[in-house]
Amino acid sequence: MERVMGGGGVLQLVLAGAGVWLLYRILLRLRPGAALQDAVVVITGASSGLGKECARVFHAAGARLVLCGRDAARLQQVVEELTAGSAGSQTHTPRTVTFDLADADSVDGAAEEILKCYGHVDVLINNAGISYRGNILDTHTSVHRDVMETNYFGPVALTQALLPSMVRRRSGHIVVISSVQGKISIPYRSAYAASKHATQAYFDCLRAEMERYGIPVSVISPGYIRTNLSVNAVTGDGSKYGVLDKTTASGRDPGDVAQAVLKAVRQRSKDVVLAGPLPHVAIYLRTLWPALFFKLMSSRARKEHKPKDE
Repeated sequence: MERVMGGGGVLQLVLAGAGVWLLYRILLRLRPGAALQDAVVVITGASSGLGKECARVFHAAGARLVLCGRDAARLQQVVEELTAGSAGSQTHTPRTVTFDLADADSVDGAAEEILKCYGHVDVLINNAGISYRGNILDTHTSVHRDVMETNYFGPVALTQALLPSMVRRRSGHIVVISSVQGKISIPYRSAYAASKHATQAYFDCLRAEMERYGIPVSVISPGYIRTNLSVNAVTGDGSKYGVLDKTTASGRDPGDVAQAVLKAVRQRSKDVVLAGPLPHVAIYLRTLWPALFFKLMSSRARKEHKPKDE
């Protein structure tokens, strides 16, 4: 075992990393959070799921919301729900911008419309996304492209359209909702995991480049959340998956995840993994003991050769 693990060096590295992480968490608690009262917060995918819950918590915090999605009626319903439950409080009536993030030609126009709402953006939360379930052998290349358009190219296009105004003001905050699968890949999620790995890489680069302008970049990587993400996922032929996975049904409450997103914005967190112990262990294994990680994933693939049986 010592030979495999490098004579105890890996254990020392893990312990040292744990100490640094603990110190970092303590310092975060001591740092005052960013004020969100009157801040302009843009949320994509705001008509349902995690996006809708983010709208609730940021609205309650007093932010001026710009809610984005493909369905104008559903966005307006969210607005009505928020305003009906906040009478007499120091909140603002959210505004809406309707567009399809996967339609590259519409993103620049949508960004202009977003900026017209309040003249600037303080926080952009790239939340909209689509999931995938399928066997690589049976998956059309077009499905990979479609998932990448929504999960990667769309957020990148919107971010880059709004970024110049943030740079000019030297103020703003970019947030992207990625996934644990942006850090590790699991079987039957190839298109989704690939899009989230690309997302992680892009926004890591963006964080480094934006530091000189004082613009933080937060990557939030949740595990399973109790939403309709798996129901609305696409399969290898592009059709809807239509199944609520057991893992999704037993996932985190989206309201709790939204509160974690709010906390990450207030604390200007760089990288947040919202998952249980096993995903954290898997992430470390992928880096420190890849041979074991690959063996475990191969075993999982054999057990789950029919993804809908999860």
